[in-house]
Amino acid sequence: MPKMKTKRAAAKRFSVTGTGKLKRSKAYKSHILTKKSTKRKRNLRQSAITDETNVKNMRKVMPYA
Repeated sequence: MPKMKTKRAAAKRFSVTGTGKLKRSKAYKSHILTKKSTKRKRNLRQSAITDETNVKNMRKVMPYA
């Protein structure tokens, strides 16, 4: 049985926390920032935990995470 491959695009976007949860960065922080408030942009800098509905699929594309 060959080794399973990790989808590199997913590996660059998600990381695993110490407790095994998947951490992701928030969207909408790359451009058109002038109309967004400072508070909104500051909150977009924080990372978030991936929702449980998506974790099953993410485990498939990142088998060694």
